[in-house]
Amino acid sequence: MQPRKLAIAAAIGLMGVSAQQASAADNTYFDNITPLPASAGPTATPATPLTLSSPYFSQQTIADRATQNTLVPGSNSGNWDMITANETGPDAGRYLFMPFETGSGGVQRIDLWDSNYATRTVTIVAPGTQGFVSGDASRWTPWGTFLTAEESWSGSSSKGRLFEITNATTAGANGGDFIQRNVLPRVSHEGLAFDSQNSFYFIDELNGGSIYKYVSANPNATTGDDYFNKGQTFALKVGAGSQFEGNNGPAITGAAEWVAITSATGTPTADTFSAMVNMGGGFFSMDGRMAADLVGATGYNRPEDLEIQTRADGSQVLYFATTDSDTNADSSDGRSRVYTLDVDTGEVKLFADSSTIDLATGAAVGGGLRNADNLAIDANGNIYFIEDRNGAVDDDVWLAVDLNKDGDLLDAGEGLARWASNGTPGSELTGLYFDKFNPNVAYVNIQHPADGVDRTIQITAVPEPESYAMFLAGLGLLGMIARRRTRV
Repeated sequence: MQPRKLAIAAAIGLMGVSAQQASAADNTYFDNITPLPASAGPTATPATPLTLSSPYFSQQTIADRATQNTLVPGSNSGNWDMITANETGPDAGRYLFMPFETGSGGVQRIDLWDSNYATRTVTIVAPGTQGFVSGDASRWTPWGTFLTAEESWSGSSSKGRLFEITNATTAGANGGDFIQRNVLPRVSHEGLAFDSQNSFYFIDELNGGSIYKYVSANPNATTGDDYFNKGQTFALKVGAGSQFEGNNGPAITGAAEWVAITSATGTPTADTFSAMVNMGGGFFSMDGRMAADLVGATGYNRPEDLEIQTRADGSQVLYFATTDSDTNADSSDGRSRVYTLDVDTGEVKLFADSSTIDLATGAAVGGGLRNADNLAIDANGNIYFIEDRNGAVDDDVWLAVDLNKDGDLLDAGEGLARWASNGTPGSELTGLYFDKFNPNVAYVNIQHPADGVDRTIQITAVPEPESYAMFLAGLGLLGMIARRRTRV
């Protein structure tokens, strides 16, 4: 679907542009695909469960739950969810981290540099530590630690918490320093994201949930203690506010503002004081859900994940998925939306929904796109949607082809392309993550499969053979030109 990348590099080279300059414009082979026409059926080999959109992609299991519980019985409660890596600091890119989304949650780490399958994966937060449940979120912090959070909040529970592991890369088995950060209001967490100013975004995964932003009093802090010590939380209000997207209503777009639900130090405002919840023993937290309602924030239908894209001019766009939004309460003709929020201007736009073109058919994607959940971004800034659907039935990953990166899919050749499909019965795909240090490697989890064996799958992309040939031919011509110039 995309031009042959190395051939382009060679052609650009003939015009006097360096290979480094050429590769800077096109950094990955993951968008060089032929869109899959349909979802995959059941796989015969659980270790390689994906149907991929290019013969030049490969897959392998790099960790599985059965091995972990055989080596250390009871160490792994399963339901592996969102993935991130140590994106900064010593040995950056060496480790993957992911929580367990179970009633007895924990966190595991995979050492990508360890070639021994039996030793590369270790649980660093034991299941049930501090009553942790429904671990979902994963994000590496600007100061070099790991964040996760609970996708569980009812307004009267003790959950909905954000946690930081301050020794994520060095912790031994069950040795993670697991610290709750109470300055954030309680919500049902999933997506977490930092912008270039180190403002922190999160969501409430609820039918009617809001989008939030936390602004630290010390945005350039070098520890979580300092970053989460004091700060102000806001909820997103689009237009007049107090709307509810639901599963039978139009997209909510337009000019938006951030409305404060706490003071600059994290205490409630006069408007949100009644949202404080006594957790017992004189310990109080804010119910973020109630606080958002009190200030008229906009309610989306199960907002789930967040991802930030940086444009060529340095400006940023926040993408968020609303899993159950719909226009007619009929999921068979499509369900879910993906929105953009311009970080600078505050404008919310619809990016994709069931009316977006399916590049495999040229028609609206319709019921092919349902329950977009996780989001991911590759080295070219492309956005991917991961469906919360049934493996071996219709659980897919979609690549959003936005050729000019203008934040819509309305231009010629743009739309959605089915990038991968999951063939594991009883499961769903979670946590797609593109390696920040190897742009042609990605990772995804197989969560809650019928056989009980969660897996982390590594996906690798390589160039097509003809691209190599054209590239080498281009280099040969460059060599000839260089020799002629030398003689002159």
